Amino acid sequence: MKTLKSTAPRTRTRPRTRVLTGAVAVAVLGAGGFGVVAANASTPESATAAPAKSGPADRNLRQSTHLTLAAATDAAQAALDAAKKENQRVSVAVVDRDGNTLVTLRGDGAGPQSFASAEKKAYTAVSWNAPTSELVKRLEGAPTLKDIPGTLFLAGGAPVQVKGAPVAAVGVAGAPSGDLDEKFAAAGVAALAKGRG
Repeated sequence: MKTLKSTAPRTRTRPRTRVLTGAVAVAVLGAGGFGVVAANASTPESATAAPAKSGPADRNLRQSTHLTLAAATDAAQAALDAAKKENQRVSVAVVDRDGNTLVTLRGDGAGPQSFASAEKKAYTAVSWNAPTSELVKRLEGAPTLKDIPGTLFLAGGAPVQVKGAPVAAVGVAGAPSGDLDEKFAAAGVAALAKGRG
């Protein structure tokens, strides 16, 4: 095996030059590290925790309140439990403020149509911030509301509100009447109000 030799001229540094070069590097790194420590030490903890000042771009942003996944799960389980107490086989869906499904639970023996119906009822309730039983009454004056995609104007959907604004909704389907479905959906909303979620 052949070894290759470099054709570049070798430069030798004297031990004293190496020590000086190393000392300069340590001094530069040390100064930079000290600057960071000094900057952190002089910044009060409350200043780092304070929110940034609003700028012109912040006017283009909005904040909204959302239900946590844990709370949505608790609401769905409370609705399902209320249905079980009355021997009803239902499906439950919880949607967020934007109508996106957070949780769905299909109870034992629930019909195949109940799953999609529960989601649509929840979507409808959050879209209009009203129980779907109330929205059914509005169809008399505006029958084309039922033509909006993804909606279902049958009793069984209940909005979850914070300060009057919808943040989520619970939809239930599968009981023999919409009144029962809505009663179970309301049980899910009530569980959140009691702090279960």
